[in-house]
Amino acid sequence: MNKNRYIICLLVSGMLLYFAVPRLSVSSGGVEGIFAITWLSFALMVISGNLVGLLYTPRSKRKQQISDNQVKKRIKSRQYH
Repeated sequence: MNKNRYIICLLVSGMLLYFAVPRLSVSSGGVEGIFAITWLSFALMVISGNLVGLLYTPRSKRKQQISDNQVKKRIKSRQYH
């Protein structure tokens, strides 16, 4: 479930970058340039955070989730007998 959310967030942030990069002027001075650099840095943080979440899931957590699901299935099957 979380994997789908990470993928959707990556796609949405990629679309935002696709539309915003041609309109942002990093080389201009003043507030406009500061805003462009800040916006791009936040967008890159969002993308990197979602990639880390997508690619890194601890092994012990995966095994624990699998075992929890198996226990829930056993409990449900015992209730119906």
